[in-house]
Amino acid sequence: MKIILFGATGMIGQGVLQRALQDQSITNIVCVLRVSTGKTHIKLREIIVPDLFALGKVQDIETRDLLSNCDACLFCAGVSSAGLDEAIYTKVTYDLTLSVAEALLPLNPQMTFIYVSGAGTDSSEKGRFMWARVKGRLENALLKLPFKAAYMFRPGAIQPLDGIKSKVAWYNALYTVLSPISPLLVKYLPQYVTTTRVNALAMLNVARGGYDKRVLENVDINAAAEMKQFPVGTP
Repeated sequence: MKIILFGATGMIGQGVLQRALQDQSITNIVCVLRVSTGKTHIKLREIIVPDLFALGKVQDIETRDLLSNCDACLFCAGVSSAGLDEAIYTKVTYDLTLSVAEALLPLNPQMTFIYVSGAGTDSSEKGRFMWARVKGRLENALLKLPFKAAYMFRPGAIQPLDGIKSKVAWYNALYTVLSPISPLLVKYLPQYVTTTRVNALAMLNVARGGYDKRVLENVDINAAAEMKQFPVGTP
């Protein structure tokens, strides 16, 4: 399988990249980023795009070939709504993600598109929380695009593992405190808690073999990570 990954320097994206590099069934990983990850690997290619809104205007033949020859796009990029008004948050969340999806669609409509949203996303687009309305509207728009398949991931609390750090300092402090009990939280509260490792495995499993729901809540993400019919190579 060949994948495109957005957000590889973020907490969720780092988990996906780590797992994809280990996965023997994944032959190519194309990371689209504003800044390089600094990683090198035989199956890793990076496309540096300072302005992701301009992705659809890229005319470089090699870049377009890389993007068109992938089986799935895993979109893990995103920003917190803290301190942002609805107009700005809409631009950097709804407008940006949809513009990327619409740029990829004509290159390969047989691609599977997976977007990481969040627990509490509002599909009705009418709820009281601004971020939830915006992400709900985005999910609805992505699900209408004629990709081979599209899936929306709504993780709850995510425990970073394998040396991964959040870009938000207080998140890291909280994760450090919770780390001794995080395996118990994942086991006994699967509807609320997952890990970067489990989320990554779930995304790759769904990209490879699909899922019986288009919108995956936290409990579905944990279940998708357990789909044994899709081997993941080196553990």
